[in-house]
Amino acid sequence: EVQLVESGGGLVQPGGSLRLSCAASGLTFSSVDMTWVRQAPGKGLEWVSDISNSGASTSYAGSVKGRFTISRDNDKNIVYLQMNILKTEDTAVYYCATGRYWSRGTYQYQYRGQGTQVTVSS
Repeated sequence: EVQLVESGGGLVQPGGSLRLSCAASGLTFSSVDMTWVRQAPGKGLEWVSDISNSGASTSYAGSVKGRFTISRDNDKNIVYLQMNILKTEDTAVYYCATGRYWSRGTYQYQYRGQGTQVTVSS
């Protein structure tokens, strides 16, 4: 059974930092690309960042580029999201996911964790 377990969320002031972690099990972690997505209150799922299976390639949404950094440790089966210079609009539930596919006009994920809440507020 594939499990993705996020941690590291919390309440932070604007301009602050958080590091999210996602521990994976039940899959060959070093063989899969990983993704962070988020969902703000009342909004749909938003793609945040991808990292290739080796970690050599990364990509970011324009809204987080230059502030967030994705990384992974294939020995520990963990993917990270370092979030700096946080803004109120970064408030959302953050999920790690893998196995992206296109269905019914949107991207879906074969596996997604339960999420961790990030709240940016003064």
